[in-house]
Order: sequence, then structure tokens, then C-alpha cells
Amino acid sequence: MDIVSTYNDFVRTIKPKAKAFVSQCHILFNQLLIFSKQVHQQLDQLIEHLSQHPLLDKIEHNFVKYRKHSKNFLESRKSNSSYIKLGLYAQLVRLDKPIGILLLLWPTLIALWIAAGGWPDPLVLFVFVFGVILMRSAGCAINDYADRHIDDKVKRTQQRPLTSGKITEKEALLVFASLSLTAFILVLFMNALTIWMSLIGIALAASYPFMKRYHYLPQVHLGAAFGWAAPMAYAAQANEVSAVTWLIFLATILWATAYDTMYAMVDYDDDIKIGVKSTAILFGNLDKLIIGIIQTLLIINLLFIGLRAELSGFYYLGVAAASVFAVYQQYLIKDRKPELCFQAFLNNNWFGLVLFVGVFLDYQFASIT
Repeated sequence: MDIVSTYNDFVRTIKPKAKAFVSQCHILFNQLLIFSKQVHQQLDQLIEHLSQHPLLDKIEHNFVKYRKHSKNFLESRKSNSSYIKLGLYAQLVRLDKPIGILLLLWPTLIALWIAAGGWPDPLVLFVFVFGVILMRSAGCAINDYADRHIDDKVKRTQQRPLTSGKITEKEALLVFASLSLTAFILVLFMNALTIWMSLIGIALAASYPFMKRYHYLPQVHLGAAFGWAAPMAYAAQANEVSAVTWLIFLATILWATAYDTMYAMVDYDDDIKIGVKSTAILFGNLDKLIIGIIQTLLIINLLFIGLRAELSGFYYLGVAAASVFAVYQQYLIKDRKPELCFQAFLNNNWFGLVLFVGVFLDYQFASIT
């Protein structure tokens, strides 16, 4: 009975308080509703006032006028021959297709980070990042010059500026020379060893496009041309070359041979008709197997680099991730479909990226690995 009595007393006490609370909430809600209606009315009035204000008309008039002038300016630039030429030169050096820059950049950055044991000297980093852009662009210009009588027979390359006649052979050579000279001027800010090595780099870049006429290993030659940036970068940072330097160089040659063979598989039929040589033609029906062997040798080489450079956890995670991408590339090329072979080629950007991220993180967090 005491419990029942206590409960009844509690209910009698709390009930009026609950009713009062609910009543207060109801009043507050009504007040908020009235306030929101007032705010809404005020906003409507403000918007109505602004919509009729002459300042808005002036702003609208100026905007229409600015848009008209901008359109006229852009149209005039389109018809300007100098702007058209700049656009054609950008196409010539493939600035609209930066995959080549990235494939050249990753081994260069890896060499710089290993040589410096972490962040490289800012000047060296700038010279080689900008130099990669310049030399890849120069390589595209001389490549199109070398292939000027071939590209018109390949559907994928028929509309390139040089082969389509939009720019001249002389212009292509001038673009190549200008870019190469600019890159060489940048190298002059580096040490003597790097300057002498740059001469070999220019020779490799200039000779690569012509090799497909003389032997079946132009992809290896491309690997040497791309790979030479790595020992140059290492020498610029460390003022010496070491066993690790040449392991990185070898890794780049193996890597470039694998991904450029995938690229050559895209143009296999056209190359056969034209008579152009490539590793894809040389390997024949064994192309997938040999690419797999090259990728395996590349992974082994990367492990040796880790051991010689005394890298640890993050680097090997990067190698493991790169191995996954290599397996995926094998899956893409399994049926030799041109569009999938090209996709496999593009996928190598991720291969290089995860390797560099592994090196970067390894030095960044070396104390905990």
C-alpha cells in the first residue's frame, strides 16, 4: 500500500507540472511560427525592393556587356594565327596527353628521394621536374618528325599536327631544338657530372624515334632514354653514382620495355603493314608471357633496390601494390584487344605512383618502420 500511495502522490505532483511544460512548449512554438512568418514577410519585401532597385539593372547590363566583350575577345583569339600555332605545338608535344610525362617522372623522383635520403634539394627538384616536362615534350616533337611519313598510314595518328600538314617539318625540328636547349640550360645549374651525363640523355632522346626502322627493340631504347633521367637525378643530388643508381636505371628499362610493348600491341596490325619494328612483333604469340617475365624481373629488381638503399616497410608495401597492378595489366592484355592493351599501358601510371609513394612514406616515417 505504501508503494501505491507513493506512486499516486508522485503522479498528482508531476501531472500539473507536465501540463504546464507542454503548455509552455505550445506557446513557444506558436511564437516561433509567428516570428518565422514575420521574417518571411520581411524577406519578401526586401527581395521585392532589391528586384526593383536600379543598381541590379546596372549590374545586369554590365554583366551582359562583359560577356559580349569576352566572347568577341575569345573569337578574335581563335582566328589569330599565333594562338592557333601555339595550340598545334601543344598537340605536337602531347601536353594534352600527360601520361608520358608521368611515366618519366616517377623513376626520376624515386632516384632523387633515394639519393637525398628524403626531400631533395629544392633547386634540383625543380630542375628535374621541369626538365622531365621539357624532354618528354622534345621527345614527342622529334618522334613525330621521324614518323612524319608513317603516321598518315596509322588511323590513331593520322590527325597529328605534323603528318596532317598543319605544321611544317622545320617547325617540329625547331620545337625539338628549343625544348632540348632549354632543358640543357637548366642542367647547367647542376654539378659537372650531371652536365656531362645530360649529353648522353639528349643523344638517347633524339635517336630513339628512328630505332624502329633498324631493330626490333625500340622499346628497350625508349627505356634507356627514359631511364637515363634517373642516374642524372641521382648524380645531381648526390654528386656521385652508385650501385643503387644503376639498379634504378635497369628497373626503368625493364618497366618501359613492358609498358611500351603493351602500347605497341595497340598498333600491331598497322606496324606489320607498314614494316615498322617493335618488341610486340618480335615477341609474337609469346608477347604476354615475355611481358610477364619482364615484369617479374622488374619486381625482383625493385626488391634489390630496397635492400641496397636500406628501405623498409612502406617501400615494400609500394612494391606489393605495384605487383598487383602488374597482375591487373596481364589480365587486361590477355585477349590482345587494342583498347584493353592501351588501358594496360595507361595503368602503368598507377604502378609508378605507388612505388614513389612507398619511397616517399618510407623516408617520411623512417623512424617507425
